[in-house]
Amino acid sequence: MPTGPELAVQVTDVRALRALSHPLRSRLLGELRLNGPATASRLARAVGESSGSTSYHLRQLAAYGFVEEAEGQGTARERWWRARHRMTSWRTADLAGQEGGAEVQEEMARLQIDQQARVLDAWHEQNAELTPEWTAAASLNDYGLRLTPGQARELTDELHAVLQRWLTDHPADAAPTEDAAQVCVLLDVVPLREWPT
Repeated sequence: MPTGPELAVQVTDVRALRALSHPLRSRLLGELRLNGPATASRLARAVGESSGSTSYHLRQLAAYGFVEEAEGQGTARERWWRARHRMTSWRTADLAGQEGGAEVQEEMARLQIDQQARVLDAWHEQNAELTPEWTAAASLNDYGLRLTPGQARELTDELHAVLQRWLTDHPADAAPTEDAAQVCVLLDVVPLREWPT
């Protein structure tokens, strides 16, 4: 019986992160993480691309271990793909010394910021359609703290541990139920020289 994706992968090779920094590959991996296994054709419809293009980019993601063929699904004509991990992380220190490390981390940061903006825009547009229970459950927050780098790392690790527990117990690609919806938790711990006004 197939198991679900592993919780996380820690990327240490700049080439793997560069493969993931392609916007379409990032979207395909996101679709598989959110909605579970799919074919290149289904993913093509979801992201508005050709199945030839999605098939190529899925093979690139597979080459770096981000996706794999879904066991027990598909036929000789139709391959099903699944995400291998629920989340991807990397440490600046692991990539900084590698050629192109700074550039690819900048590309990934831009992709993440753009995706977070799309998520918040979608929530804002859909907010009026939510039930009162969901409206009350939604939460937008920002907390201003004054921390040392070590304290910021400790806070981040603690928040990640909580979210990883919830992700393990309530993955986004779990079977839908009548009262549950996909929920996006955006978590950013960012040092600022000046607070934007």
